[in-house]
Amino acid sequence: MLNNIGLPGILLIAVVVLVLFGRGKISSLMGEVGKGITSFKKGISEGTKELEDDAAADAKDVTPEAEAAAEKDKV
Repeated sequence: MLNNIGLPGILLIAVVVLVLFGRGKISSLMGEVGKGITSFKKGISEGTKELEDDAAADAKDVTPEAEAAAEKDKV
């Protein structure tokens, strides 16, 4: 059904949507979509950073005890 739309069909749909909703409503809707995408990307970035921080915090200290004691004595 949607395989034969083509460019004229898409333009007709765009004109109908513009007439029904008006330019201002479509503009504000696209602005909200942009804000949502930005927020989504920011959330993904923060989530990735949080996972990396957790992985760094969970890293085990594998320093041998003799070296660890020597480090404490230096401080």
